[in-house]
Amino acid sequence: MSTRNQILEKNELSSKNQIPNNDNKNSINNTANNNNSKNTNKSIQNTNTKSNIQNVKNKNNLQVNTQSNNKNTLEGNHKTNTNTNTNTNKKTNTNTKINTNTKINTNTNTNINTNTENQTQKNNEASNKNISNKNISNNNNTELTNSKNSITNEFKPLKENTESIKSTEFKPLSENTQDPKSTEFKPYIEKTKSTAFETFSLCFIILLIIVLSIFIVFTIININNKNIINGVSINGIDVSGMNIEEARETLQNAITKNIPEEIKLKHGDYETSIPTEPLEISFDTNSAINSAYQIGRNGNIFQNNFTIIKSYFTETNIDLNLTLNEEVLKTSLSDISAKLPDTVIQSSYYMEGNNLILTKGRTGYVVNVDETANTIITDIQNFNIKDNQIEISTLEESPQALDIDAIHSEIYKQPSDAYFTQNPYAVYPSENGLDFAISVDEAKAMLQEEKDEYIIPLQTLYPNVTTNMIGQEAFPDLLSSYSTSYSTRDRDRTTNLILAANKINGTVLMPGETFSYNTVVGERTIAAGYKEAPIYVSGEVVDGLGGGICQITTTLYNAVVYANLEIVERSNHQFVPSYSNPSRDATVVYGSIDFKFKNNRNYPIKISCSVSNGIAAFQIYGLKTADDYEVEISSRVTSQNANYTNSEAYKILKKNGQVVSTTLLSRDTYKRH
Repeated sequence: MSTRNQILEKNELSSKNQIPNNDNKNSINNTANNNNSKNTNKSIQNTNTKSNIQNVKNKNNLQVNTQSNNKNTLEGNHKTNTNTNTNTNKKTNTNTKINTNTKINTNTNTNINTNTENQTQKNNEASNKNISNKNISNNNNTELTNSKNSITNEFKPLKENTESIKSTEFKPLSENTQDPKSTEFKPYIEKTKSTAFETFSLCFIILLIIVLSIFIVFTIININNKNIINGVSINGIDVSGMNIEEARETLQNAITKNIPEEIKLKHGDYETSIPTEPLEISFDTNSAINSAYQIGRNGNIFQNNFTIIKSYFTETNIDLNLTLNEEVLKTSLSDISAKLPDTVIQSSYYMEGNNLILTKGRTGYVVNVDETANTIITDIQNFNIKDNQIEISTLEESPQALDIDAIHSEIYKQPSDAYFTQNPYAVYPSENGLDFAISVDEAKAMLQEEKDEYIIPLQTLYPNVTTNMIGQEAFPDLLSSYSTSYSTRDRDRTTNLILAANKINGTVLMPGETFSYNTVVGERTIAAGYKEAPIYVSGEVVDGLGGGICQITTTLYNAVVYANLEIVERSNHQFVPSYSNPSRDATVVYGSIDFKFKNNRNYPIKISCSVSNGIAAFQIYGLKTADDYEVEISSRVTSQNANYTNSEAYKILKKNGQVVSTTLLSRDTYKRH
């Protein structure tokens, strides 16, 4: 209450200063009774409180700008202060305080109708009339007080707001009210600001609608687009705006165009190439095309649209995934390394006859396989291989020094004796050994000389028991036999037959080994003991060294066929020999024509032969199995004229007397005598 009295006193002083002197008489008459004046002030306060209550009740139905209402309230209060007497001014000041409270309350509730202010002004005039009435009784004052209390209790929330407002210190009207000149343009300025804000808001909304419309249209266009977006390339090949099939065809054409049949390489003046077909070059075009197509499609709407817009200003390149056979590529480069004109020459050795030849190496260059392979792969990946001669990357390398100890360990071989076992049945052939003919220290001393080549003599180490020395018990079964007749009167020819047969007799062939007649018998020379005897030369019968040994070849051939061994090489004579039927013979010429067969059985075989008493006979021994067949040979003359005889021979296999197969052995042509 002390704050309220201070406010009333300040307003009273302000009113006295504002009211003219000619109104003092009315002011004196109206202030006759101080108690009545206080009661009257309470009545005014009640009346204004009712007005405030009415204002609050009308709040929900009124929508008026708060700042405009506050201004009208101030103007109405200012008029009230200037048209009342001193006593009225005191009351009006009180009313002004209430109206100020009403204004603050109005600001709190945000919306007050202008008509409420008019109602407030009418209530003030009614209060002035009550003030001029001197006959207001104390009872009426009491009623007004009770009415005030009743209203206050009925509208307790309003009272709380009013008390909150009362706690605020208010300056006199003269201090709170600005100069009319400074406030009379406020409505226009505020209206201008409101209009500008509304215009800005409208423009912003329109712009937003336009942007959203463009965004929606842009999004729909992109969703319906079935082609790769702008600015996308694969391995440098532009695929922008292409569909998947067009991009695949474009890439395939680029691959065909840029991958040559050969990769050209060079090292100085040396040029070579590697064919591309064995490299199995392949590009994963499907994955690259799918990645290109997904650009601008693999995110949300905003991400996709941003990516598409960005593609008009930046480019995206997708690498093709290349696969090739790197092992073949590196093997090819290693082969090229040995062919370089300045390649490193490694120290080496080789056997020639009974000698070991050692050669020193020299420093040179080798292909840097890994680096060159990476260069080739990169150029293939970038489509930069066609018409591009790649420089071979090389490394300088020194040869390995000759190591006599290592060389001796590699060539030394200890001889092994032949032997056999019966349970299980197996024959183990003999093997010759090999060694230096000089000591290792002597060989090392040879290397102290500065030479490009060194010769170390070798010696063969023979076993104590050779394969041919294995007893007949190691070959229990006779697989086949065949014999031919010869004339004992021609001693030179007979000598040749015996020499050849002795070379073959006792030969053992292990499974898978091949027999060569010229290798086993050797060259027919005088030193070997061979004699001159009739032979066929250019269709004529003449004497020749080793004549007659073809009868040994023919006899062996028939024995081999009956043993069902595999014929590797066989030739017929120019004329049908006297000791054989057509297509049952076999001839040899050292250095040109040979007779060969292979042991295709699972166990070793042994060849036995003899020449005596006009009979040349061969037997082949081994181990019979359940898979063996009975073998027959059938030959016949198919045609004949004055100059030639044509014939053929077949091998017939039987099992239990039944023919299992018939195989052509040969078709031959002979000259006639």
